[in-house]
Amino acid sequence: MRSTVPAGTVWGDIVGYSRAVRVGSVITVAGTTASGADGKVLHPGDAGPQTRVILERIAAALQNLGASLNDVVETRVYVTDITKWEAVGRVHGEVFGAIKPATAMVEVSRLIDPAIVVEISAMAIVEAAAPAR
Repeated sequence: MRSTVPAGTVWGDIVGYSRAVRVGSVITVAGTTASGADGKVLHPGDAGPQTRVILERIAAALQNLGASLNDVVETRVYVTDITKWEAVGRVHGEVFGAIKPATAMVEVSRLIDPAIVVEISAMAIVEAAAPAR
């Protein structure tokens, strides 16, 4: 069975994607940025606050699909300036604490809007509930 969470941005319908998709126990969360439903960038150019907004948005998508940040096994972080790694990493570390998913951070030349400096995608695996006895 396939369940989805709408992108919640102006780009969702244009590009034809979902914020998150769950098939069985696997959830994939699309590249997520700090932009509002109207496409307006939140915290323009500020990597730390953008990261916090993004991870809150990822957490909400997971919750809509019956999961949480505790189920995240991998994140992929894209930054437009790798020298901002520490601001991004600190927020990622605060949010994920002891969860410590496998993570990659790479510098990219640009994202969809010059004011967006961070984009994060994630994968979660939800443990199956124990069978009823």
